[in-house]
Amino acid sequence: MSGDLSELYQQVILDHNKRPRNRGRLPTANRVAHGDNPSCGDQCSVYLRVVADAPGQPDRIAEISFDGSGCAISQASASLMTTQVKGKTGAEVEAMFKDFHRIVTTGEAPEEISDLAAFAGVHTFPARIKCATLGWHAALNALKGDPTPTTTETHAD
Repeated sequence: MSGDLSELYQQVILDHNKRPRNRGRLPTANRVAHGDNPSCGDQCSVYLRVVADAPGQPDRIAEISFDGSGCAISQASASLMTTQVKGKTGAEVEAMFKDFHRIVTTGEAPEEISDLAAFAGVHTFPARIKCATLGWHAALNALKGDPTPTTTETHAD
């Protein structure tokens, strides 16, 4: 990764940490899930308002927010995740998570410039992978309607 690209990615993470998007409880949420990362102390709750556009159509995320505390990586990742998954179906979010997981575990970013690629450098700090994926795991649980708190200790990130 070139130095300029690495600097751009660092700026994306710093910006989302300093000015998180969609932070706070969503009063209209109809699904909520909580995630916990005991190794770093990160906590993240994800609030979704999920709707079906039409009968027989898959549910979509109409609104999303997160709340919690933790390191810059976890907070920036949750913030960025909320901007990327709004309007998506559960299947689309799962596919996005697979792409994101590949980015943070291998450092291989997609060819097209994507804000999610900002987390490519996380792969060099394996303990931080759990920080980066915490909000995603909570969002996936919320999409499934599973309010059981998720913990990074149960995921093989």
